[in-house]
Amino acid sequence: MEVAKKKNRLLRKQKPFLKPSSCISKKRFRSDMSSKILREALIQQKEIEDEARKEDPFSSIPEIGVSDDDSDFDDEYVDSLDAGFVPETDEIQDYNDYEVEMEMLEQFESSMLLSERIVNKIEKAEKVSAEQKPQMDNRLVDIYKGIGEYLSRYTSGKLPKAFLSLPSKPYWEDALYLTEPKKWSAYAMWQATNIFASNMSPKRAQRFYSSVLLRRVREDIRKNKRLHFDLYRALKKSVYKPQAFNKGILFPLCKNLDYISGTCTLREAVIIGSIIQKVSIPADHSSAALMQLAEIEYCGTTSYFIKLLLDKKYALPYRALDAVVAHFMRFVEDSRVMPVIWHQSLLTLVQRNKYELTKEDKENIERLIQHQKHHMVTEDIRRELQNSRNRGEKKDPTFIPSSYHQKPIEEDRFNYPIVPMEEE
Repeated sequence: MEVAKKKNRLLRKQKPFLKPSSCISKKRFRSDMSSKILREALIQQKEIEDEARKEDPFSSIPEIGVSDDDSDFDDEYVDSLDAGFVPETDEIQDYNDYEVEMEMLEQFESSMLLSERIVNKIEKAEKVSAEQKPQMDNRLVDIYKGIGEYLSRYTSGKLPKAFLSLPSKPYWEDALYLTEPKKWSAYAMWQATNIFASNMSPKRAQRFYSSVLLRRVREDIRKNKRLHFDLYRALKKSVYKPQAFNKGILFPLCKNLDYISGTCTLREAVIIGSIIQKVSIPADHSSAALMQLAEIEYCGTTSYFIKLLLDKKYALPYRALDAVVAHFMRFVEDSRVMPVIWHQSLLTLVQRNKYELTKEDKENIERLIQHQKHHMVTEDIRRELQNSRNRGEKKDPTFIPSSYHQKPIEEDRFNYPIVPMEEE
């Protein structure tokens, strides 16, 4: 048994007494690093304490420690220390005032509305952009003045490259002013509208329409009692940007913002209205135009434009439809005798949207036509209201409007028409 035990002991692997050199080096490395970290931490802590001691006005006063064993403490010594110490109250007060002011400033900044901050930033950006606005040198001024002279007699051919690239320039308005658009030929105005409507954003195109195109169109109508064909084509091209057309041409006409005349004349409304009839305008832009026209102060031409937009037979959103109904309901208690175009536009509203009107809307319109009557139009409006279902109601298959009822055909059997027969 003893021999077997000795054999097993010999077969077992003897573990080395010393650890490998790598483990020892790692341990030394870790101990060296930890000592360095501790040393740096102590240095930083000492620096922080020194800075705090410098900022603290009471740091120069030595601390008086009282031990539990020292029962015979000299109170007179403490009184003498208190009598000899004079605190620097002014510096402390100034320091506290500064902290209070900073806290109040932070509270004020946090309480400012986000909109105020945005407005302030926009104003600063506008000031910076106004200061950094690119200035045209004398050479460009001479070039665009020469282009203006060329456009005043332009009838065909190519346009100058400087004019073709004008929509992309930041100084396009100044350059356009130098070309004197009042003196352009009608063909040049059409070509310019074609370029600006195709290459400009709606906002820039709107400014071109209102400041150049609309003024030229109204002036030509006022002088010649008609509109030049090329200017008419320019107006048709302007609808390529429907948003700019509404804001730059249609709304200024109805709002009386143009300098040529105080109001939109009937001739101007008929000419520009013919473009609205002929050119397709997206439904959303037509709805937005209807809402805006419904809020404008009433004018006869306003009713004419409302009638034209309603005649496009678009499925109007309820918001636009309610705005138009509210526009007509403003005349319930009006003492004026409304013109025929007003009654026609109301009839068009009822004819095109009678199934989308609520029961309350129809009752209000019924009350309106009792006050504002026309001997030829009012009966048609009442018939359309009575023979239509309300908004949200399902279609009744058995319902037949009274307007569709026809009289039975009466024939005279003794007076038939002669029927030609073929010859044998």
